[in-house]
Amino acid sequence: MTLPSTEFLLVAGRAVFLVFSFIVASISFTAWRRSTRRQTAEVLSQTQLVLQRLAELEARVDATRVTVTALGERLDRPSTAAPTASPSPGYQIAIRLARGGASREELMSGCGLTLAEAELIRRLHGPRTAELRQVS
Repeated sequence: MTLPSTEFLLVAGRAVFLVFSFIVASISFTAWRRSTRRQTAEVLSQTQLVLQRLAELEARVDATRVTVTALGERLDRPSTAAPTASPSPGYQIAIRLARGGASREELMSGCGLTLAEAELIRRLHGPRTAELRQVS
């Protein structure tokens, strides 16, 4: 048996090295493609989540815009229950009665006032009693 020549061994060694390098490159390329696909899937799922949250925020902004518009319209409209410059006739009668010395019950029944209103009108417009003069 004859030994193969050195040149043949070098060529065979190069061929084995090239085949081995090709196998390593193909395994690396396949792993790289899998990794890229996995990362792409993750990015797509995160993008879907961001889009969903953005849609929710848009809905909230639209609802807030509608509410602010309604509030703005309410502020722009003149109020129907605008305060009058003079008290109503019922209060004027109650004030006159209180100045004349009417009791709370008379103010409540005669003018349709509540207990608190009648008491306030008596205190503000009624005659000063001896008790009030001593306190002040």
